[in-house]
Amino acid sequence: MTNDNASIEKQDTAITGWITFISVLVPILVAILLFMPSKVNIGEEWVYFLPHLNAVINTAATIALLLGVYFIKQGKITWHKVSMTTAFGLGAVFLISYVIYHAAADSTSFGGEGWIRGVYYFLLITHIILAAVALFPILWAYYYGYTGKYSKHRAVVRYAFPIWLYVTVTGVIVYLMISPYYNH
Repeated sequence: MTNDNASIEKQDTAITGWITFISVLVPILVAILLFMPSKVNIGEEWVYFLPHLNAVINTAATIALLLGVYFIKQGKITWHKVSMTTAFGLGAVFLISYVIYHAAADSTSFGGEGWIRGVYYFLLITHIILAAVALFPILWAYYYGYTGKYSKHRAVVRYAFPIWLYVTVTGVIVYLMISPYYNH
């Protein structure tokens, strides 16, 4: 094995560790925040704006994801990279905003009744489960694309893209369904 191959293998091992660590840590931290017995008192009302902002961020991320697919199918690799980096950045901003909101504010209960309640909870539960597992393939897809490992990138994107798209779209739908029940 050459020094270059050993260096690449060592880097991939380190990246694997970091991607795994982040992919496990983030859902655990989010779960802790959601189920904390008491919320962090930041003394500000502005946090109640964050769900609305999050819906805008998710909508923009959905558009960026769809543009990324469009651009790669058109062979516009630079624009594909811009779109996917935008979606990735929006996802990071969303996560920060989501954590701040759920650390400071109680969750809102859905007030709908009848069949719409079942639809809401189906979308919410599938959204939560897929959001919890989405980070792992998303980070790998981004890493492989960024480092030019395009065959691995394409293989991971087969799973990462539909999961990520589902999470961004259902995030907006869940928001629209619960927003009438916000107290602030």
